[in-house]
Amino acid sequence: MPVLNTSTYRAPRWLPGGHVQTIHPALFRREPPPDMARERLELADGDFLDLDWCIRGGGRLAVLCHGLEGSSRDHYMRGMTRALGARGWDVLAWNYRGCGGEPNRLLSSYHSGKTDDLDAVIRHALTTRDHRTIDLVGFSLGGNLILKYLGESPGRTDRRLRRAVVFSVPCDLACSAGALSKWRNRLYMGRFLRALTEKLAEKDRRFPGRIDLSGLEKMSTFAEFDDRFTAPLHGFQSALDYWSRSSSRQFLNALSVPTLLVNAANDPFLGPRCYPFAEAEANPRLFLEVPD
Repeated sequence: MPVLNTSTYRAPRWLPGGHVQTIHPALFRREPPPDMARERLELADGDFLDLDWCIRGGGRLAVLCHGLEGSSRDHYMRGMTRALGARGWDVLAWNYRGCGGEPNRLLSSYHSGKTDDLDAVIRHALTTRDHRTIDLVGFSLGGNLILKYLGESPGRTDRRLRRAVVFSVPCDLACSAGALSKWRNRLYMGRFLRALTEKLAEKDRRFPGRIDLSGLEKMSTFAEFDDRFTAPLHGFQSALDYWSRSSSRQFLNALSVPTLLVNAANDPFLGPRCYPFAEAEANPRLFLEVPD
């Protein structure tokens, strides 16, 4: 039964429709920065991750994962940090490779299925802190990372990792890419591609001759971008191979940690296969909430 047939969430009446509800907070929500301390986590492959800690001395820790081209400084990350801190959690908001304000060291970066970095963050938190429990919270791409991480190797999950909550998750990446390629979503697609293009240009300056940027300015979809750049830079054969292997939906039946997935019915980033009703009905640990 873990499909929640009713949701207590109601969008403000003055924010009608999925596009306004998506754009307004991105432009106008303001969250004051919480008091956080930065730590650099060195990785085995020579790269690094920047971790932002908000420690209040509680016994439980929440690890926050941001969305595509986001960071720990984004309004939704700050808001969640403050909300959890007010309720007794310590918080670790980590930045993916190249998202913490400084370019990462390698030609490759992060992607929707790179769970080894999330595993490194969790293991670091477990070995350097004495929290009794850890919970995971993820947004969009970060939600996909969490679901894939929990489902792909459930046996590795530490007993202190207790629960997860994820929001607006493109758990079928091909379906989400198709939704974002529609004309009505060109604003979001353009914004993502501009950010990704800037990072590619920076990498081209540091790794001359390693990336062919010809035609990049004409790309308008994730199908084009991921096929040309994301897939080959991270060991995938194509965009379809990347999406297939990195989508979290295929791992949902194996979730062993109680997990709440909240995907709004009018989310412009999500297509029909991003609402895993069958998987939630089959797995008593997966709770699916779909607010109107």
